Parts: sequence; C-alpha cells; structure tokens
Amino acid sequence: MKVINDFKLTVNSRSINEGFCRVVVSSFISQLDPTIEELADLKTAVSEAVTNSIVHGYKEASGKIYITAEIFENNNVIIKIKDNGVGIDNVEEAMQPLFTTGGDDRAGLGFTVMQSFCDRVKVKSEKGKGTTVTLTKRIIGKKQW
Repeated sequence: MKVINDFKLTVNSRSINEGFCRVVVSSFISQLDPTIEELADLKTAVSEAVTNSIVHGYKEASGKIYITAEIFENNNVIIKIKDNGVGIDNVEEAMQPLFTTGGDDRAGLGFTVMQSFCDRVKVKSEKGKGTTVTLTKRIIGKKQW
C-alpha cells in the first residue's frame, strides 16, 4: 500500500493536550471527506488512547506522547499513539472491558471504546518502556484516492 499523506506530532502528557490531539487527527483525516460518524469514531478512539497515556502511562510523572498518522491509497488510516511510560503488565487483561488500574474514578472501557470505533486496535507494551496503540480504520467517506 502506498502512503498518500502522513504526519508526526509530539505533545507533553498533560490533560489539556488531549483535545488538541483529537483536533489534529480530525483535521488530518478530513482530507478524505469522512462521514460525521467516521470522524467522531476516530476522534473518540484517539482521545481514549491519549488519555490512557496520560493517566496510566505516566501516572504521577510527565513525559511525551508521540502520535503518527498515515493515510494510504485505499483510504486506510493508521494512527499510532506512543508513550515511554510505565508500560502494561498484561495487555490481554488490560484490554478486557471494565479492567482498570486507575481506581474508582476510571471505568476501564478505554480499549473497548477504541475497538468499537476502529477496524483494528493493536497494543504493544513493555514494562518500564512504554506502550504503543495502533488504530486502523478504513474511511469510506466520499473521496477515494
């Protein structure tokens, strides 16, 4: 598959940057003329992944969140959200609905939400080195490359 367009973004792991990341990704994919639903789905999935990096990846610390996105000629969009935080002990367990390490104020639905809004969600994590979440979605929209 041929990459049509891509971008890279680095932000500090601050809650205020979550909304910024959503807007950047939605602006980027708007070139595909997505439906409102497709746009909302990806914005929500990105929001969940970035929030996970902030809340769980860096916990009480701070660090950088790296986002890359690529649009392919078949209208597949691949977005990667990476942190260099604490990592996930057990990815399979973490992806189960209602599982959380965030205490009572967290619902444990982040990965479930990402999976419901994307065609594919892949999580790679190493304890003490961080986590990369890869979101894949085909944009049907109106524009085809």
